[in-house]
Amino acid sequence: MTTAISNTTADKTHEAVLSSAEGFTAFSFGGYHIRFRAPYSLERYVNVVSWDDGYLVVMAKYRHNAEPEEEYIDLKPILDGLYIDSAAFLKPIKSVRIAYA
Repeated sequence: MTTAISNTTADKTHEAVLSSAEGFTAFSFGGYHIRFRAPYSLERYVNVVSWDDGYLVVMAKYRHNAEPEEEYIDLKPILDGLYIDSAAFLKPIKSVRIAYA
């Protein structure tokens, strides 16, 4: 099931947060703060287009382009590489929002 995500109010217990800083992408949910290397020219994530059980489609702003571009993030191999049960971790997530401190 593919779900379009907006930055409206959602049940915070089922909402994950995506951000980027200092060359890393951060995905936070359920007390976990997972960081992984971001594309070298990423400035920031702009919005989440869709969330589908660990697969994100986001709009991202890069230094080499004035307009945001569509970017794809597959969390399952990242979680599996960290020995986190991806099915159990991802199941309760109903929405993802972009947030910066």
